[in-house]
Amino acid sequence: MTADPGTPTATYRLQLQPAFPFAAAERAVPYLASLGVSHLHLSPVLEAVPGSTHGYDVVDHRAVRAELGGEQGLRSLARTARAHGLGLIVDIVPNHMAAPAPERLNAPLWEVLREGPESPYARWFDIDWQAQGGKVLLPVLGGPLGEEWERLRVEDGTLRYYDHAFPLRPGTEGLPLARLLDAQWYRLCWWRLARTELNYRRFFTISELIAVRVEDPEVFDATHATLLRLMRDGVVDGLRIDHPDGLADPEGYLRRLDRAVRAATGQAGAGGSGRGAASEGGSGRWTAPEGGRQRITPEGGGGTAPESSGGWEIAPEDGDDHGAASEGGSGRWTTPEGGRQRITPEGGGGRWTVVEKILARDERLPDTWPVAGTTGYDALHHIDGLFVDPDGLEKLTALYRAFAAPPADLGGDWAATVRRAAHEVVTHELAAEVARLTRTASRICAADPRLRDHAPWALRTAIRELLVRLPVYRPYASVGGPYASRGGPSTSVGGPSATGADAMMLRSAAADAREAFTVEQEAQVVHVVRDAALGGLGDGPDHRDFCARFAQTAAALRAKSVEDTAFYRYAPLLSAAEVGGDPGRPAVSPEEFHTFAARRSRDWPATGTVLSTHDTKRSADARARLAALTECPTWWGRTVAELTRSAPAPDPHLAWTAWQTALALGHGDAERLVPAVLKAVREAGLRTTWTERNAAYEAEVSAFLEAGPCAADPSVWTAIGAELDGPARANALGAALLQLTMPGVPDLYMGTERIYTALVDPDNRRPPELGGEPAAQGPSAEKLLLTRAALRLRREHPGWFGPGSGYAPLTAEGPTAAHCTAFVRTGTSERTGTPVQTGASERTGASVRTSVDDPGTAGGERGAVTVVTRLSRRLAEAGGWGATRLPLPPGRWRDLLTGRTAEGAVPLEELLSRLPVALLVRI
Repeated sequence: MTADPGTPTATYRLQLQPAFPFAAAERAVPYLASLGVSHLHLSPVLEAVPGSTHGYDVVDHRAVRAELGGEQGLRSLARTARAHGLGLIVDIVPNHMAAPAPERLNAPLWEVLREGPESPYARWFDIDWQAQGGKVLLPVLGGPLGEEWERLRVEDGTLRYYDHAFPLRPGTEGLPLARLLDAQWYRLCWWRLARTELNYRRFFTISELIAVRVEDPEVFDATHATLLRLMRDGVVDGLRIDHPDGLADPEGYLRRLDRAVRAATGQAGAGGSGRGAASEGGSGRWTAPEGGRQRITPEGGGGTAPESSGGWEIAPEDGDDHGAASEGGSGRWTTPEGGRQRITPEGGGGRWTVVEKILARDERLPDTWPVAGTTGYDALHHIDGLFVDPDGLEKLTALYRAFAAPPADLGGDWAATVRRAAHEVVTHELAAEVARLTRTASRICAADPRLRDHAPWALRTAIRELLVRLPVYRPYASVGGPYASRGGPSTSVGGPSATGADAMMLRSAAADAREAFTVEQEAQVVHVVRDAALGGLGDGPDHRDFCARFAQTAAALRAKSVEDTAFYRYAPLLSAAEVGGDPGRPAVSPEEFHTFAARRSRDWPATGTVLSTHDTKRSADARARLAALTECPTWWGRTVAELTRSAPAPDPHLAWTAWQTALALGHGDAERLVPAVLKAVREAGLRTTWTERNAAYEAEVSAFLEAGPCAADPSVWTAIGAELDGPARANALGAALLQLTMPGVPDLYMGTERIYTALVDPDNRRPPELGGEPAAQGPSAEKLLLTRAALRLRREHPGWFGPGSGYAPLTAEGPTAAHCTAFVRTGTSERTGTPVQTGASERTGASVRTSVDDPGTAGGERGAVTVVTRLSRRLAEAGGWGATRLPLPPGRWRDLLTGRTAEGAVPLEELLSRLPVALLVRI
């Protein structure tokens, strides 16, 4: 079997770092191939800040990271993977680069700091040169400049400050220090000024990550040349796009990327499969020829590559490209009559690509994006929610409120907590971003006589109030788009589109935001900001800038206020506070799950699914333990009260969250628990923060953890295990099987083929021991068995699970039927290659079936049945399965996990007597 350059059957995420480089990944290849995955999924591989454990702090797009083994190591890994039938998916970071120390590590940024706005690299970075007197603000000093003055020195033609080394503007090296500082294109300042004074866009609120203007074609070409060459050479087979919501124009970027990938892979072998030999190749050298246009000169090869920077031409972006035919995803995107986008399957060409887009509960991925789908956090939310008992959650929440007594907007009520956190972040951490939007809005108003009487304070207030009311990461409006005009349409042909939904969302937010103004006439400014955010006030540079920056700021606000603040304040059930989750409504009914899965099968059959990632707050198996609390809320309320009496905490909110965090691990490991809880209290910002440390409180937190959870008598954990181990086992195995067999491409995080309990980073980024662990026992052995069986089934029968496959719920019958979630997957005829489904996807036009009268038998073909137990403790309390049966599709079926055979209406008491899950194939 050879790796398929198209849709993977399953991927395995490896978090590369100096302690786990390419060579370590290469040694793990035989083991990973034996699991049954089709592709390895690598964290970013380009040159990053030395010692980085994640790789998202890229400093050089020309080179593969030396600390991981360089390009030679990556190519060796690719060859070994391909020899075992595996391909490579690579994570890429288009939104930002590191602003490192020393600054010379980022060569383009170094040139900008030395040459200023006239540098040919100035276009690379999202810098507002109209602010700070035309200088780049660098918030790197540990204190005010006057206090750090003596630590600045000129040495070897650079300005030094600890590990920092800044370039000097030509001709200024011999000046006195005060004049020398004033003469530079940058201003060094105290790091605390970044909140209000920063004039470059950054990743969220991290000033050490400077945003890249990848929307500029030349910047795109230069930052993607090495990646495209690796794809051309068959080293890389697919892509994960990090944080597309940070980009000025996500769809425009994805279309340009799709064209570039097609141009690159079209040169590799017959049909553009990219399976050509992984030849060595130089990484190239950046040069700035006359006119400031970047080129890449192949190292050691002589000559200059074309201006597309990779040896092939990349079609220019015309501006009206969004409506034209564009190739994308696993087929060719076209715009047929009526305006609906469709995908026409074709061989070769583009590669499987997913985006790290965090969708709200009812939000939809824009169907015009040329991608296979998201990385899968929406699937995580729907899988997790199946194992949350809504009645138990209501009781657990009441107990939490009685125990911790949080104010409504500081953890007592989810909606109120989110709104307050958003106000705090938008006025504090993102003050500089709001100030830039205000300056731009003021220029827009000043240029239009009809808008000149809107004061800056009113514009700033309107911007804030609109931002905090957005229920999603960001809108996707654009200047000149169909919803840009004031009073434009709110729906498109065939129903609401992403842009139409954005227009409705912003109008609703504007209606509420008017409440922030006392004077009715002053409240009209809200409509001005709304229309500017929709791209409806004009098409000049400031109009385009405001429309893009508003959306980018919205994404940063959502991430920081919800995921990094409110998630840590609202704590009834910590497992609900997960990326893409909704702690206010985490429970998902079987009917809702089936609707979600059927829609994926119909519209995004090759999208990703995840349960654990490098970004999840807790791993899937840790969350499985916590979800079990909703089945025994009274026991938990009594237990945490008793534990707190024996080991008092500084405050009850801390006690509740700390004991749940320890429970997620299953024990009190101080080395892992203390850093995770300290991070939680800083993120929550209730009594200490990352930037305003309350050292005395943090010492109390550490002391409580070491005297409480970390020093608990073994009998405490034995008693907790007696209550939770059984439900946690059922939850963990059930979630794993759902992810591996539901519509979409499952991505397994390293080590999660066994029971894997991890907390927030850096705990979840520990180097794995793949294939070298002791023999699995108990639930770990069961999970490994389940994972191998499901992955190998997907690999052997991709037509049952991939694009063109079918999905249909199976309904149990009997008194405890609600505890069973089951479905059948069917696919393309292995004999004829024809789809066995009926119906059509609204997005793609592809043939699908989401419900069948005779599931699993259409066309006489085989298929797979997934059976999962949910709320197992409640099931036991009800007396077990009893007479409940699951009617199977016609034929005789065998469980791949136990070898048991069944047919007809099988008693669940028999089918699930050994394991709480079953994976059946017809025999």
